[in-house]
Amino acid sequence: MITAIFVILIMASIGTLVLSLSSKSLKATSAQYQRAQAALYAKSYTEFAVLAVTGHDRSSDCVEDIGATIGSPTTGNGYRVRTHIAYIGPNSEIGNCSSTRQLSTNVTTKQTPLTLIIDAYVDYKDPDNTAGPWMTVHRRTVQKI
Repeated sequence: MITAIFVILIMASIGTLVLSLSSKSLKATSAQYQRAQAALYAKSYTEFAVLAVTGHDRSSDCVEDIGATIGSPTTGNGYRVRTHIAYIGPNSEIGNCSSTRQLSTNVTTKQTPLTLIIDAYVDYKDPDNTAGPWMTVHRRTVQKI
């Protein structure tokens, strides 16, 4: 009888250990998935920003910011995307977007192509700790148009 109780206690301890390790593995995999998904959204919105600038008439106004909400980020089941676009190049290429210029005007020449600096930020929350801080993935791209 004592041996049976001892074996049951050992089996219960091993079961608890296996369950704990499985839970930790699941949480780590979930966090890795969220970060990879945020990186893919950052890449996607960078390409979307390039597309938006190339299809936009810069003589009247310019595309400076693109934002989106995917899912429900405050509950840990979504993402918040913020994209900022800055322009580098001569005034003939930039149009009315010179206020976003990152470099002074004496650096550019007439041969300088239009260049964009795109900063994409993707924010998300840990679904297990929605009261915690936002986690952010940042991607900066310099793109010649």
